[in-house]
Parts: sequence; structure tokens; C-alpha cells
Amino acid sequence: MSIDDGQTGGNAAETGRNDANRVKIFDTTLRDGEQSPGISLNKQEKLEIAHQLSRLGVDVIEAGFPITSPGDFESVQAIAREVEGPVICGLARTSSQDIEAAWNAVKDSERPRIHTFIATSDIHIERKLQTTREDVKGQVRAAVAQAREYTDDVEFSPEDGSRSDVQYMAEVIQIALDEGATTINVPDTVGYTMPREYAAMFEELYRLVLGLRDVVVSVHCHDDLGMAVANSLAGLEAGCRQVECAINGIGERAGNASLEEIVMLLHTRESSLGLWTGLETTEIARTSRLVSRLTGYPVQPNKAIVGRNAFAHEAGIHQDGVLKERTTYEIMDATTVGLRSNSIVLGKHSGRHALSKALEEMGFQLDGQALNTAFKRFKEIADRKKQVTAMDLEALVTDELREEITGYALESFDVEASSHRPPHARVSITLPNGESAAGSFTGDGPIDAVFQAINAATGAAPTLSEFTIGAVTEGQDALGEVSVVVELGGFTGAGQGVSTDIIDAAARAYVRALSVSVARARAGEQALGLPEISAP
Repeated sequence: MSIDDGQTGGNAAETGRNDANRVKIFDTTLRDGEQSPGISLNKQEKLEIAHQLSRLGVDVIEAGFPITSPGDFESVQAIAREVEGPVICGLARTSSQDIEAAWNAVKDSERPRIHTFIATSDIHIERKLQTTREDVKGQVRAAVAQAREYTDDVEFSPEDGSRSDVQYMAEVIQIALDEGATTINVPDTVGYTMPREYAAMFEELYRLVLGLRDVVVSVHCHDDLGMAVANSLAGLEAGCRQVECAINGIGERAGNASLEEIVMLLHTRESSLGLWTGLETTEIARTSRLVSRLTGYPVQPNKAIVGRNAFAHEAGIHQDGVLKERTTYEIMDATTVGLRSNSIVLGKHSGRHALSKALEEMGFQLDGQALNTAFKRFKEIADRKKQVTAMDLEALVTDELREEITGYALESFDVEASSHRPPHARVSITLPNGESAAGSFTGDGPIDAVFQAINAATGAAPTLSEFTIGAVTEGQDALGEVSVVVELGGFTGAGQGVSTDIIDAAARAYVRALSVSVARARAGEQALGLPEISAP
């Protein structure tokens, strides 16, 4: 058996590939991914992720669900105006207000798309929508027609498609095509189907729906039974040519199909599958790290493609084999996904220009105050580390992006700790109204003392749900990276912090997680009239 480890990217004419077998990558990290518990990205963070998705080369960015909140609308609008390359898509239910909001959010993009959806399974129609099959047909007809008045690029999804009656769903899809839909996405919304069932469903839809082969057919699979990638592949093998996925597989409940797994599956087994994508695979690892840091969702060590252990070999036999010939135990080259690439090295004597140049090479365009802030953090770190690498710079820059989160901010902390008495911490916190508040506490350990002191300063008493510590790079002087998830009044918030001082990193992460949970709790109190945002 040969190992296919060729390069991804390039157009069909350059590579000799069949363009009919090109798979479009529809990234829903900023829409379905952001619906993960505890994730609440601000506009600047969403923009940074969208720019990186553009560098990665995704075909479509589903930037959000504009009707759900003014903040989501503004973020989608900013992405549409600033991010070039991919199609920028906004999600909408079949209501007229949703579609109008989606259009107003994406209309400034060079390549705007409206994605509208409604459920077609009987359990959703009867229990959630509390309507009839005929009413759903009428809503689809009106929604797609309205969307086509705004743009030629309209996607329609029959939500819970994998549990729908295929004959009825075919009728609904035919209506969407008659009204001008150009992409049809049939989702496995609750992660219930299996590969052979999903493939058979598409085969039947192709038989029943006239013109379905003349448009792009898409898959959108959830991972509730761990089958999202397998089901997505089954749909592609059945003829679909768009796959909807998210970085690190984040999303509702157990998440979406993982973009990196789908892309590298098609890349590594292209000779067998005959399918390919246009992604720049060397940007995968960096995109994964960015999303992890900004969402506060750490990547599990054994995660395929981007996990810390994905290319690690513990067993002596494996190590011996890899040293003799990499392909004995590695089916992919780590550098193909952007791992083991950390060439940029700066030191404490490096100046502002050197930092700016290094960041530019990495794709970060910083100037003015943003560059000044990054340079200040760089100097702080450079005084503590012998070398500042590309991964260190990534962590620092993405860490600074979080400062725009509205909420609490850490001003300073002091910790007294010894083996003779319990640690005591004092903190100073900036409150949302701009005022400062102080708090102190004696805890079980230095980090616990800091967390409790923050609670005392803010008057909040969240429950700590998760706490993880990792290292950005190797060595005793490595940057520490802390992820925290807290729960307050039934609302979760996630945060991350980066510093050579692990207590500092933990305090930053805790304050950010607290800010997110408080913001979500306040929004929840005002959300009685807001739409349900569960979607395909």
C-alpha cells in the first residue's frame, strides 16, 4: 500500500484533478461552534478567527445567526465587510424578519449567502413547530423566494433531515429548488444516523428530486454517537460536494464534524476516494490553536490531527520504526498540517520592527495601539524567556484579543504562600462600570486563594467546573496556558489565560470566564422574547 502524502491546494487545472470531485468546505465554527456551552466570542475575536479561516482557504464561512442578537448581527456584518475570499453566510429561519436580518448582515460581502432552514421531521413539526407539513411547505416557498430577491446564492436546509420521511423531505427540497435555492444541505441534526443510512437517504433523494444533481448538495453531521466524520464521508461518497464542519469539532452538544479530520481524511486518502479540497493544510494546526485559545475549549491530547499526541510515539518499537522511516507509523507528515513548525525566534533585544515583521509573516496585521500593546507583552515575556517562538507570539496576540470582552478585568494580585501556613491572596479588579474593587481570601492553595479573592472583589460566587493547565511550548521557561470553565446561575463561561507565571495565567482565565458567565446570565434574563437558536 502506498502512502499518499502529497500537497493539498492548487486548482484543478494545475493538479490534473477532476473539478467535479472538489469538495467545498463550509465552516460553521462561528455559528454552530459558538453555540457550544460556555463560548461567547466578541466581535474582534470572531473577526480574527474569520481572517484565519480565510488564510486556511475555506470556501464558505457561516459567520453567525444575525437575528439572535445585536452583537451577533454586528459581528456577521463586520466579517462580511472585512474578510475577503470565502463566501460569507448568515443563517436564518424561514421568517421574513430572519431573512431580512441575514441579508442586511452579509450584503456588504463580495460573496454573500443566505442560509435558511426549517425542520421536516414529524417530531419537530408536531412538537417544536406545532404546525403541519403543508404549512412547512408554504414557509419554505416564501422564505427561499424572499432570499432569492436579495442574492443568487441561497442555501436551504431541512432540519433533522436524517429523521425525516424521505418522500416528504423530497417534496420540500423540490419546492426550495423551484424557488431558486442553489445549495441543499440535508443535516443529521441530532447525530442519530449511520453511514449506510445516510448514504442511502441521499441516493433516494437524488432519485426523487429533479434537478438535485444540478446544485450543490451538502452534509452537516453532529457527533452525538461519534459518527460525524464517518457520516459526512458517506454523504460525500453518495455524491454530495459540500461538507459543513467546525474547527476542533466544536458545536452543539457533542459537536460537529471536525474540519481538520474531514480535510486530512480527503487529503491523505485522495488516491482512493478521488475527492479533494482547496485548503492550505499547513494552516490547520494554527487555526486549531487560535480557536482553542479564543473559545477556551482545550484540544484533547489524543485528538486526531491536531492533538498533542497525534504525532507522538511512546512505544520503543514505534520510535525505532519512525526513526528509520517516518511512514512506518505516520500516515501523514506533521508539517503538512502546520505542526513542528516553530521557526520564528525572537529575544529580549528584538525591537518593535522585528516583532511587527514576525507577526506579519504569521498573518497578523498589527499597528498603532494594538502593536504597542503586543510589544509591551512581548517585552514582559522576553525578560523571562531566552527565546520567544512563533507559538509564543500566537498565544500572546490571541490573549490580547480577549481584552475587549465587556466585564471584569484583572488589575493586579499578590499571593503569600509557604509550607507553614495557608496561602493568602489579595486582588484588584476593574468592574464593568470602570470602578476598582479589592478582595482578599485565604485558600487551600495559591490559585484557589486568588480565585476566592476575585469572588470577594466581584461579589460573584460561580462554581468552578473545569480547570486545566498546559504549556504552549517546551522547556522550564515555557508559557503556561490555563483554561477555566465556571457556572453562574445556570450559565457557563469559559476563559483562557497565558503567562510565564501560572498563577497570573489562571487569574486571567478565571476573570474572563466569570465575565462571560455574568454576561450570559444577564442576557438570559432579557431573552424571553428572543428566538430559539438551535439549528441544523
